[in-house]
Amino acid sequence: MGLQQQLAEYFEFEELGTDLRTEVVAGLSTFLTMSYIVFVNPSILVGGTEGSPVGVKPGIIVEGVSYAQTVQMVAVVTLIAAAVATLIMALYAKRPFGQAPGLGLNAFFAFTVVGALGVPWETALAAVVVEGLLFILLTAVGARKYVINAFPTPVKLAVGTGIGLFLTIIGLEAMGIVVDDPATLVTLGAVASDPVAIVSVVGLFLTFALYARGIRGSIVLGILFTTVIGYVAAQVGLGSPAALTGQLGAQATYDISPLAGAFVTGLQDADALAFSLIVFTFFFVDFFDTAGTLVGVGQVAGFLDEDGDLPEIEKPLMADAVGTTVGGMLGTSTVTTYIESAAGVEEGGRSGMTALVVALLFLVSLAFVPIAAAVPLYASHIALVVIGIVMLRNVVEVAWDDITVAIPAGMTILIMPFTYSIAYGIAAGIVSYPLVKLAAGRRGEIRPGHWALAGAFVLYFVVRTGGVLTGAV
Repeated sequence: MGLQQQLAEYFEFEELGTDLRTEVVAGLSTFLTMSYIVFVNPSILVGGTEGSPVGVKPGIIVEGVSYAQTVQMVAVVTLIAAAVATLIMALYAKRPFGQAPGLGLNAFFAFTVVGALGVPWETALAAVVVEGLLFILLTAVGARKYVINAFPTPVKLAVGTGIGLFLTIIGLEAMGIVVDDPATLVTLGAVASDPVAIVSVVGLFLTFALYARGIRGSIVLGILFTTVIGYVAAQVGLGSPAALTGQLGAQATYDISPLAGAFVTGLQDADALAFSLIVFTFFFVDFFDTAGTLVGVGQVAGFLDEDGDLPEIEKPLMADAVGTTVGGMLGTSTVTTYIESAAGVEEGGRSGMTALVVALLFLVSLAFVPIAAAVPLYASHIALVVIGIVMLRNVVEVAWDDITVAIPAGMTILIMPFTYSIAYGIAAGIVSYPLVKLAAGRRGEIRPGHWALAGAFVLYFVVRTGGVLTGAV
């Protein structure tokens, strides 16, 4: 029996109405649409100090290691985590879904946990590992539906849109299109005079055009094109090379030892209350982001049953959980299923073979890790704006004509970008939900779990902002 026939039997090509060529093309399509994460994840997770190429920025800072080398370390870890999770998806779940460290979750890691809350990055990694292990346990015992039922539906539907706005403002700020202002908090940057902003605007609209045309890999192409424009602009003297270019001459490094296992130190230094709330938020966002993506892409592929559920959803959820755990142990934020998997499904991908191709391409990409440090921050953050805008479409699922739904959903969406925190947005939605339901006389729609979650977040805000624990997270 030849390899092609073995693959056909293992992945059930005949039953799914597909073939090897279709699956390979589908895998390539999915990889191209989600491969931007190799550039973007390091640019978000890696922090900077005074004098670094990105200035002072929250995130992973390894003592004695340069910014460029840290970027390459995180790029390596990103590829390994994505390959492991997607390989499990291919061989165990046998679904055509690609996985990698998720946008939004990495921003929560860097800007909220490490930045706003002041938690060491090692402790943030420990929270990712614990969340992954918790996810594995709940998936193994089939407790998914019980966890889902504990959260208000409006909050679940609004999280994606809120994260989209959060990612967008992070991206626009990195590009110099949005800047801080003492009078209005934020305002339009010098888009007609700042070289970074000019190059960013050109690159952003080029990426929009490619994306609108349905070009596979449009985000990656847009990032690379913007990077080239920046280098050309610096060469002809239109701006400072330090601002317009990345670390092109950075020495390649595949030594991830400063990151791998760092979560152990983080566990030792964790404050119990703060740590549990961080784990809770990682878990919440990952859980519903993954579940929503699986159902959404599963619908495109025709996998859903008559009740709108994805059969054996525990298997792809397990792949996500293992990927998250491995990624946290190695040094990256939470792994999740990518909505870009729909690109491969639209090409006809129906089996785990699609995911297998994606996993193998992630491994092959390890040879190109040095490129990650050569991409300047503003170019990589184009992906945040494009994906952030795409994520806004989730807002149509909210029943805005019902005020008891609109208030918690609106609070979830608006608080995230305005406070620079995914956690605060989720908390605002959860706290407001039972209150407005009670005020509207719809007590029957409130479950004890809603009150318990709302009470927990109120307590957290008292502790966090009331000075109850001086110096605590």
